[in-house]
Parts: sequence; structure tokens; C-alpha cells
Amino acid sequence: MHSRLLRLSLRFVLPLALVLGVSAYVVVPLVDDLTLRWFVRDLDTRSQSLANALQDPLQEYVPAGAEKKITQLFDRAMRDERLYAIAFCDAGGNLLYKTSTYPKSLGCNVEKGTDGKRQSLIRLPEGALHVSVSPLENEGRSLGTLILAHDMSFIERRSADTKNYVITLFAVLTLLISLVTVFIAHLSWRNWVSSMKGILRGEIGPRPQQQSTPPEVLPLEGDLRMLLHEFNLERRTRDDVTHLWTPEKLRTLLHEELAGDEVLVVSNREPYLHMRTRNGIEVQRPASGLVTAVEPVMRACSGTWIAHGSGSADRDTVDRFDRVPVPPANPAYTLRRVWLTKEEEQGYYYGFANEGMWPLCHIAHVRPVFRSSDWDQYVAVNQRFADAVVKEARTDDPVVLVQDYHFALLPRMVRNVLPKATIITFWHIPWPNPESFGICPWREEILEGLLGSTILGFHTPFHCKNFIETVDRYLETRIEHEASTISYGGKLTQVEHYPISIAWPENDNADKPSVAECRASVREEHGMPADHLLGIGVDRLDYTKGIIERFQAVERMLELHPNLIGRFTLIQIAAPSRSSLDEYQNFDARVRMLVQRINNRYSSGNYQPIILKAEHHDADSVIRYYRAADVCLVTSLHDGMNLVAKEFIAAREDERGVLVLSQFTGAARELHEALIVNPYHIEQSADAVYRAVTMPDVEQRERMRSMRSLVKDFNIYRWAGRMLLDAARLRQRERIMTKIRSHSRKSLRRVV
Repeated sequence: MHSRLLRLSLRFVLPLALVLGVSAYVVVPLVDDLTLRWFVRDLDTRSQSLANALQDPLQEYVPAGAEKKITQLFDRAMRDERLYAIAFCDAGGNLLYKTSTYPKSLGCNVEKGTDGKRQSLIRLPEGALHVSVSPLENEGRSLGTLILAHDMSFIERRSADTKNYVITLFAVLTLLISLVTVFIAHLSWRNWVSSMKGILRGEIGPRPQQQSTPPEVLPLEGDLRMLLHEFNLERRTRDDVTHLWTPEKLRTLLHEELAGDEVLVVSNREPYLHMRTRNGIEVQRPASGLVTAVEPVMRACSGTWIAHGSGSADRDTVDRFDRVPVPPANPAYTLRRVWLTKEEEQGYYYGFANEGMWPLCHIAHVRPVFRSSDWDQYVAVNQRFADAVVKEARTDDPVVLVQDYHFALLPRMVRNVLPKATIITFWHIPWPNPESFGICPWREEILEGLLGSTILGFHTPFHCKNFIETVDRYLETRIEHEASTISYGGKLTQVEHYPISIAWPENDNADKPSVAECRASVREEHGMPADHLLGIGVDRLDYTKGIIERFQAVERMLELHPNLIGRFTLIQIAAPSRSSLDEYQNFDARVRMLVQRINNRYSSGNYQPIILKAEHHDADSVIRYYRAADVCLVTSLHDGMNLVAKEFIAAREDERGVLVLSQFTGAARELHEALIVNPYHIEQSADAVYRAVTMPDVEQRERMRSMRSLVKDFNIYRWAGRMLLDAARLRQRERIMTKIRSHSRKSLRRVV
């Protein structure tokens, strides 16, 4: 038998490898050329978008000869790592303004294309450049031309990556097809090579009747088609930054890439609570960044949301399966409620999750507390929710989105029952360094539970790095740092950063009161004059949010700038949180005492420098305060993302208002036009608040316009879409490998 296999190998494998090698030699240059065209088209689009963005300020700055502002404008645009240089030439072809990187040899001479704009690929000593020139006019009069030069070195690197990918693909195909050839030796050599050449040349569509394909080749043909589809999917979405993600686009993605797959979300907090009030049962939205982020995604993709039913009337509103359609006015998905006893909630939620894991992951100088009884409840409740996921799943391979630190054990529990499930766990809070995490007595169990995930997401690359290093310290695993994957127990977990965001408001808040109306009404309610300067803070009453440091910064600002006494007020909306815990009760008392002391020091008549609203506010009320404020203060001592910063930006279509943002938030890694501060440095924060309330309108507009563009493009649907695209890619790959393994086993049985 072995001798026969050896002869078959020599007869079939070597010629087949030769044919595939020749095919690769032909295909790789074609793929390389096609890739180059894609990237050049992408640069054309980027150049046009950037030129359009620079048109308005240049039309204002060029006639005025505002060289400093033009230089600042060019410097901000140069933050794009692909942009190499910018220049502006007047109508006479004279080079007026340029960045330091602009090549002297280029000047203002670029050939005009057929479309009236000038675009070309130029090789200079500095390297290959994509140069785009756009005319600049003002009221029909030509001001000159804007020249944008993009560095094309990344294209060469991407082309090399693409070549390597295609060559690797051909190498893998050669190996797989060779093995199958040995197993199914009764195939004729001619038919085999002819069929595979047809596949590799792209002849995988409908065929004429006379061109029959051997049935043994059909499974591999389908696998190859899916592999090529996966390659195209990755190429299409890797740099998808030019299209706005919307609910419709997310639904299309689910339909095309996860067709027929169900989506289940698991979180502790529910998106809607039913509460008993004097007026009967009312529906409330909890104050939660998680709910703010995930709820629009569920509206877009339907599915089932599994959460703890904590409302006083929640049991009265569900059916016999503990389900209720939501949102109440226009149901789009199903809310499945899980019930907990007071003892379970005390141990799992208030105990282990919020007295243990929360302070452990937030470097906010509060000691974590770990009790064995709390851990037992945490394990039991995680199992309860895992059982609910299994019960709600209609298939054996659902897509499960697990939210936050309350369910670190759940991914492994679900994986044990539904091994084919795609489990995406998103950790909404920071992940500490290995030394800090080592404090947890059940660190190995937490890590093992999380590694039951298919994809594990964090807000920032830094949090991903901390997690991988923690796993490396405490578990025996195989870690691929470049690919950011962890292999544990025969399963692979992809660790990625997915910066969370918000749903961009439809029609830019057209259905809300105008900014002017909000400014006037808020000031009138609080007895303030129309020109009174107003700051806003919106947080849960939590020791990680830097509320005390914020108030101290306001006090210090009034000390340094007494002319603002009586002219500036900070309104702090602080939703009560975990008020049964001692740390939170103590923090509440400290906040109220500090507010009283500062107000006693600076109040006069109706004037108070700080107004504390320690109560829940609905979303519309919060937006009203955002639109009324001159400055929004986000001073977290340590945070995952902090969506308040992005909500404030989305509320300001007037392009006014200033964001003061802590450097210890995930948002600070994206919103560079905010005034970034270290909240522990009180004078620095005080100076930032003063700079914010005295900032000229032009600078406010420039900063806010840039941040609004970023938040609009990188919205919550892009966040969800990236995770679901990665999930679709992994599911596709697993299905391909399953088919290949199944086909190989069948072929082997036929040979034997």
C-alpha cells in the first residue's frame, strides 16, 4: 500500500506542483497590478476629500495673507501618516506656502489630466509620490492651486504583503491538493490538472455542458472560491475609512456576511427598565455608557439581548418565557430578562464585580476587596446567564456578544456547551498590568473564562498589550504577538482593540431645540444672565470619574482669575451609582462637602460656581445641557473610553464649545483637538478650563469640526461592524477548514 502511494505521489504530485507554480507566476503580477490600481484610486479619493476640507479655510486665509493660520492648517492636515507634503501656488504659478517636507524639485509644475484636475505619480529622490492639484476659487476668481503629495511607499509595502499572501495561498493549495490527489488516485492525471488550472484561472463560474468537472474536485473548488472571497473581504474592509457606517450598512453586512446567523447580546444592565410610579408603569433608560453604545447596534441587527431584570415592574411586563419586545414604541429586538435574588446581586454585582474587579482594573487608589462568598455568587450568576444563552440560541453556532467585566467566566461556559459558537467578548473598562491583576485570588479562572472567546476586544492597544502580558504571566499558552492571538486548550482567541463610539444623531439633532434655545432656557432656569459662561460635567457618581479633581480645578481657576467669579458656573450631572457600597457612600459625602465649601467661598446672591444635580437625567435632558454649555469637562482618573466626550461633540452641530479631556481616557487617543489634561494636576486643569471659556470662536470651530468629523465616521456601527466582520472572517475560515477536513477523510476512506 505504501509503495503504491509513493508511486502515485511521483506520478501526480510533482506535475501538479509544477502547474500550480506556473499559474502562481502568471497570477501574482496580475494581482499586484490590480492592488496598485485599488490603492491609487483610494489615494485619489483621499486627496479629493482632503482638498474639499481645506477649501473653506483657505478661501478665508489666502486673501488675508494669514501665513500662520495656513501653516497651522497644513500642520493639522499632515497628521495623516500617508500625506507627505502640502503646498499652495498662486494663479501665476508662484509657490507661496508649503510644508517643510515639500520637494523643491516639484515646484508648481504638474501636468493637467483630462478631468480638469491634476493628478500624477511622480518619482523623486525622496521616493514615489502621488500628487494631486486642485484649483482654489473665491467668488469666481482664481486664487491659485492646492497641491497634495501622498507618500506611496506604503503601497509598495502593501503590494509586497499581497504578493506574499497570494504566494502563500498557492503554496497551501499545492499542499492540500497534492494530499487529496494521493488519496483519490483513481482520478486521471489529465482531468485533475485541467480542472485545477480552470479554477486557478478564475473559470469558476457556470460552465458549458461539455466541460464537466470531476465530482472529486467540486468540494475544493467551492473551498477555493470561499478563500478568494475571504481575501477580497479583508482587502475591502481593512482600510474602509471613506464610507460612513449606518444602521443600514450594518444590516447589509449581517445579511451578506452573517446570513442566517443569530446575534445574542449578554450584559448585566438592561437597555430598558419598567418601573412602578405614581402614574403607573413607566419605561426608563439607565445611565450607562454600555447601553448607549450597544443599544443602537441591536436596533440595527435585531436578535436577543439577555440582561438582569432589575426594574420594579420588570416581571409584570414579560411573557412566560421572560421576554419582552423593545423598544416599546417600535420593537426591533427581544429583551430576555434573568432574575437574581438579593443575595446573588449583592455577591456577584456589588461584591466581586464592583468591590473587586472594578477598582482592580481602575487605577484610582481604591483597594479591591475579594471574598470567597462573592466569588461563589459570581460563578453561579455567570452560569445562570450562560444557561440563558444556550436556551435562547436557536442554532449550535450563534454569534454571542458578551459585554464587560460582569461575565468574565461566561465565554468558557458557553463554549463548553456550544463549541461552534462565535463568542465576541468586549471588556469596556481598562485592563491592568500583570502585577496589579495578580492581586485577584482567582486570576487563572478569570483568564481561562475570557479565553473561551473567539474574539476578545478592548478599547485601546495598550489594554490589549496588558491582557496578553497577563496571560503570558499566569497561564501556559501559545501567544503569537504579531497576530495578537492566544492559543489555549486547543482554541484560538483573537485579541483586538475596537475603540467604542456612539450612534451619530440623525439629521444632526434637527428634531431637538436649537443651540440658542438650549443656551437661553438653561440659563433662565438657573437665574443666570444670557452671557453667563457655563461648564457641564456628566458622570455616574463614581470615584474613577475625577469629579472631586474637577471641582478643585474650578476652584483654582476662580482663585487665579477672580474676574470669572459671578460669570462662570459648572453644572455637574451625577447619576447615583452603587449607593449601597461604603466606598460610594463615602465618595458621595465627600463630593457634597466639597461643593458646599466652594459655594460658601464664592457664592453671592443667586450665584453659585458649582451646581450639583445628583439625580438621573434622561438622554434628551443631557443633550440639552451639552448644547447649552461653553465647555464640557471629562476628567476621569482612569477610564476605558468615556462616551460623554463623544456625546458632547455629537450634540454641537453649531461647531462651538470646547472639550477638556483627561489623558487617562481611551477617548484622548482619538480626540486630539480636545484640551488634554492630567486631572491629578489641578493647576493644569484650571488653566485648561480658563483657556476653554476664553477661546476664540474661530479656534473652537476648527477644533470641533475636526472632532465631529472623526466621531461621525468612527461611530458605533463601525465599532460593531469591525467586530462582526472579524467574526464573519473567522466563521468562514472555520467552515472552510471543516469542509477540507471532511473531504480529506472521505477521500482517505475511498483509497483505503
